[in-house]
Amino acid sequence: MEMFSTTPQKKQHIVFDPIYGFIHMTPVEKEIIHSPFYQRLRWIKQLGYSFYVFPGAEHSRFGHSIGVMNNAHHIIKSCDRAVSDQELMDSDFHSKEKDWHQMIRLGALMHDLGTFCFSHTTEMAYIRFGETTHIAGGKGLKDDHENLGAYIIKNTDYPGGITYILKKYGYDPQRISDLVKGVDPSIMANQILHSEIDCDRMDYLLRDAHYTGLKYGSYDRDYLLHHFEPKTIGGQDILTIKHNALHCVEDFLQSRFAWYSQVIRSSRGAKYDAIAEGLCYYFLEKGVMSRYSDLLEQIEKDPVKFWNFQDSYFMSIVHEQYHSGAFDRDKEFGMKNMAKTLLFAQGARHVRCEELKQRLVSQDDPEELSKYMKRAEAKVEEISKVIEKKGEKDDWFIADLPQKQIIFVQSSKSLVTKNKATNVLLERDPVKISYENGDVKLLAEVENSVISRLKNTMNFIPNVFCSQKTHDLLVKEGVIENVRPSEEVG
Repeated sequence: MEMFSTTPQKKQHIVFDPIYGFIHMTPVEKEIIHSPFYQRLRWIKQLGYSFYVFPGAEHSRFGHSIGVMNNAHHIIKSCDRAVSDQELMDSDFHSKEKDWHQMIRLGALMHDLGTFCFSHTTEMAYIRFGETTHIAGGKGLKDDHENLGAYIIKNTDYPGGITYILKKYGYDPQRISDLVKGVDPSIMANQILHSEIDCDRMDYLLRDAHYTGLKYGSYDRDYLLHHFEPKTIGGQDILTIKHNALHCVEDFLQSRFAWYSQVIRSSRGAKYDAIAEGLCYYFLEKGVMSRYSDLLEQIEKDPVKFWNFQDSYFMSIVHEQYHSGAFDRDKEFGMKNMAKTLLFAQGARHVRCEELKQRLVSQDDPEELSKYMKRAEAKVEEISKVIEKKGEKDDWFIADLPQKQIIFVQSSKSLVTKNKATNVLLERDPVKISYENGDVKLLAEVENSVISRLKNTMNFIPNVFCSQKTHDLLVKEGVIENVRPSEEVG
């Protein structure tokens, strides 16, 4: 195994970020950033295949993760829990306050360390394939980026490894892993890293808006940062936002709702992500792509090989399989055409019909959501039967039905239902608003908040994509109506 330098550098490390300007790195952060595990993030696009629609969206998980750390730092400062810059930068100095500050920065910095090729795009294929999730003697953990990142943090105790670096500077890898997964004993620390308004979301809204050229992600970051306030509930510190910033909070949440609705789930870009996920699952089945167990072995034994697990690795496999004729020898429907669509960004159609319309539904009414989901699933089944009966080898379709809710906030009813014996103010995710008189409320319960009227709202966006040839077949069979490509608006 190739070793990397672990000699501490005395010169302070500074990064210039297009969103925030200069960001200062501590010695342990600098060493982590220059490890092969972190450098890998330079080669993974933040927004998957959205750059097929927005050519500027070429930014990486590398820059995003540094930005997330910067936001975590400023939230801590806003809460008056930060140590001085001099103490923070001194790797020989340790105190309870300094270590808490530094560990949250490290958790933020490494929250995406286990990111898959094209970010969440191929991750969903690994989760569905679930190679290590159900194995005998396993822990039943998802094959996702959080667990992969936690594995890197805890199982690389060799020169240049993340575990080795953390131990050298006196930080517990298990504690950093808990922060990355959002299960730290400190509720406030978990909130900074994982909540409806956290350091991660604060970064990607601004960063993604900047690189796509869209304005959906705009919100007043400085005003929001100024109004974070710690409160003590039931003997535990929690993170709140002062009532003065109520409308700033609402702007943030509405921006995120619009962003996921109009960009992430937009059919124009989502079709390429769905195709890539389908191809990735196929590659995992065929054994032509590293499986989750392979990645774990690479992490422990060969960090340089794991560095290669990034976007170009996946696209190289797509191209090789397409060019070699491997798809021609396979009995699977449409794989070659799907690969061609992904390689050259052409040929996919968005299926439009009544059963697959975008709708606003109530998150507090599971029967309403179930009704529309069943209608969408029935239409998918109808499409599948037509293709099975009358389709040819180059016909294909992909059902991309919602796996996650697009909501403004979790409703208080859903929180109470999920945790009947728990004080909802101690829940990690929901936004809490604090008042000058000391009161604390969930944002969803603040009377003069627009969000209190929108708290039950969920955006249900079912997508189905297919080849042009398959689209023509479905129209001919009366399964869907014909919609000209020129009429398709993302």
